[in-house]
Amino acid sequence: MTAVDEKARRRERLVGLSTSATGTRVPRAVERAINPLRRLALREKLVGWLAPIGLTLLAFGLRLVGLGNPDRFAFDETYYAKDAWSLLNNGYIQTYLTDVDGNAKNEINDDILAGHAHDVWTGDPSLAVHPDVGKWLIALGEKAFGMDPFGWRIASAVAGALMVLVMCRLVRRMTGSTVLGCIAGLLLMLDGLHFVLSRLALLDIFLALFLLCAVACLVADRDWHRARLARKAVHGQLTGWGPRILFRPWLLAAGVCFGLAIGTKWTALYPLAAFGVLCWIWSAGARRSLGIRWPIAKGAVADGVPAFLHLVVVGALVYIATWGGWLVHANEYEEHLSATQYRQYTGHGHCADDDDSYVATDLDKSKKWPTADEKDAHGLGEAWQSLRSLWYYHQDVYTFHTHFLNCSDHFYESKPSSWLLINRPVGVAVTNDIAPSEPGCDAPANSDCIKQVLLIPTPVLWWGGVLALLFSVVMWIGARDWRYGVAVVGALSTWLPWLLYDDRPIFLFYAIAILPFTVIALTLSIGTLIGPSRLPSARRTTGVIVGGAFVILTLVNFAWFWPIWTNQMLTHSEWLDRVWFSRWV
Repeated sequence: MTAVDEKARRRERLVGLSTSATGTRVPRAVERAINPLRRLALREKLVGWLAPIGLTLLAFGLRLVGLGNPDRFAFDETYYAKDAWSLLNNGYIQTYLTDVDGNAKNEINDDILAGHAHDVWTGDPSLAVHPDVGKWLIALGEKAFGMDPFGWRIASAVAGALMVLVMCRLVRRMTGSTVLGCIAGLLLMLDGLHFVLSRLALLDIFLALFLLCAVACLVADRDWHRARLARKAVHGQLTGWGPRILFRPWLLAAGVCFGLAIGTKWTALYPLAAFGVLCWIWSAGARRSLGIRWPIAKGAVADGVPAFLHLVVVGALVYIATWGGWLVHANEYEEHLSATQYRQYTGHGHCADDDDSYVATDLDKSKKWPTADEKDAHGLGEAWQSLRSLWYYHQDVYTFHTHFLNCSDHFYESKPSSWLLINRPVGVAVTNDIAPSEPGCDAPANSDCIKQVLLIPTPVLWWGGVLALLFSVVMWIGARDWRYGVAVVGALSTWLPWLLYDDRPIFLFYAIAILPFTVIALTLSIGTLIGPSRLPSARRTTGVIVGGAFVILTLVNFAWFWPIWTNQMLTHSEWLDRVWFSRWV
C-alpha cells in the first residue's frame, strides 16, 4: 500500500456517513470530541460565569446570616475547632488543659469562649483520628477572625459557597446549558444538610468540596483528552496504539483534589478508586470512537498508566504533604504515642460493663513503634524516619476505627442503608424548655419554646433524588449516557462503603458526600424531561412545568425548615410542625 493509499484510508475512517431519522448528518467522532463550550459566543461565556458567581454570592450570604449562633461549641466542633486552633498555634495537635481560668467549675470550652484561648495546651501530642486538611482550613478562619464561633465556622461557609460555583460549572459543562448548571447550583444551595454543614466547623463539608472539585476536573479532562485525541487523529496518528498523551493537566488537578479529600477524611479513597476506573472506561471509549481496535486493553496501558500517575501517585504525594506539621514534630509523637493500646492491641477485648467503651485485653506491652528507640537521624534519614513513624501512626488510627468503636453507640447514630430516606437527623445544638416569659417566646402559658440546630436534609430534594438516581441507572446502562454514570458512580462510591461499618456509630451527615451526585442526577433528569430541542413542544412544556415545580417545592421546603437549621425560636407546636416523624426527634 502506497503512502497516498494509507492517507486516503485514514480519511475514510474519519468520514461520517450516518444520518438521523430526519436526514440530518450525524457529526463525526472527531467533531463530537471537540468541546462545544469552546465555540460559544463571548456573551454566552460571560453569562456562564456571571450567573454561577451571582448564585455563589447568594449562597455565601445565606450562610453568613447568624453564623455565630449558637454561641458555643456545637456537636463535634469541640474536637475540630480546638484541633485547628492547636495546629495554628503549635504546628501540630496538642491535648488541652482541663482548666485555664482558675475556676474549676468552668470546663475548657467555657474558658475558651470567655476569651482564654492561649496557653491552653498540655504540650503533649493528641492522637487525632482524622487527617489535618479540614482542620487547617478551619484554622485559617480562626486566624482571620479569632477563636470564636464565627471564626471557626467561616471556612465552612466559604467551602459551602464554593461548592455551589463548582456545581454550576460542572453541570454546565456536562449539559452545555447555563440554565441547567444554575438549577444544579440552586438545588445544592437549598439543601438543608449542605446548609447546616456550611455553618459548622466539621470536616465533612471540606470533604464534599474536594470530591466535587476532583470530579469536575475529571469531567474537564474527559473533554480535554477526547479533543486532544481527535486532533491527533486528524493528523493520522491512528495506527497501532493510537495517540499517546502523557501529560493531562486536568487529571493532575483531579489528583491534587483527591489528595486533599483523603487528607480530610480517608473515606475519599473509595471515590478515587471508582472514578479512576471510570476514567479508564472513558479513555477506552474515546479510542474506540476513533476506530482503534482493542481500546479497553490498549487504553489500560496508553491511558491507564498516565492516569494512575496523575491520580494515585500525585494524590499520595499531596496527602503526605498535608501531614507536614506532623512530620516536623514526629519526635513528639514517637515520645508520647508510640506505645498506646492501639499499638499493643492483639485482637482481644470486650465491651465495658459500665459504659459503651471497648476494653482491650492481653495487650502486648513490649510493642512500640520501631522508630521510638532509633537514634535521631539527619537529612534524608530523618525524613525517612519521620515517614515511617507516620505510617505506624496510621496503623494505630486504623486500629482505633476498626476495633475500638465496636461497642460504642450514640443517640443520633443511624444506618446508612436508609440515609437517602432521611432516617435519623442529628441534633447538633438545642435549648429546651424556654419559658413564655423569655424574649421572643410566643408560646401559650402552659407550653414552652425551643431553639434547635438540626442536621437534616431538605426532604423534597432527597426523596426526589432517590427517584433521580434510579432513573440515572437506567439512563447510564440503557441509553449509555456517560453523564448519568457520573451521578451513579459518585453516589455509590460515597454511600455503599458505609454499609461495611454500620455496626458502629455513624451519622446521617456523612451523606453530604453523596449530595452532589444526587443533585447531578436530579438536574440531568430535569434536562432529559425538557429535551434537547428549544422549539415549543408538549414534551418541553411538560418538562419545564415538572422541573420548575420541583425547584419551587424545594425552595418552599427550605424556607419552612429554615428555623430548625438556624437556631431560631419556635413554640413547641411550631417545632413539631417541622419534625414530621418520631425518629427525627
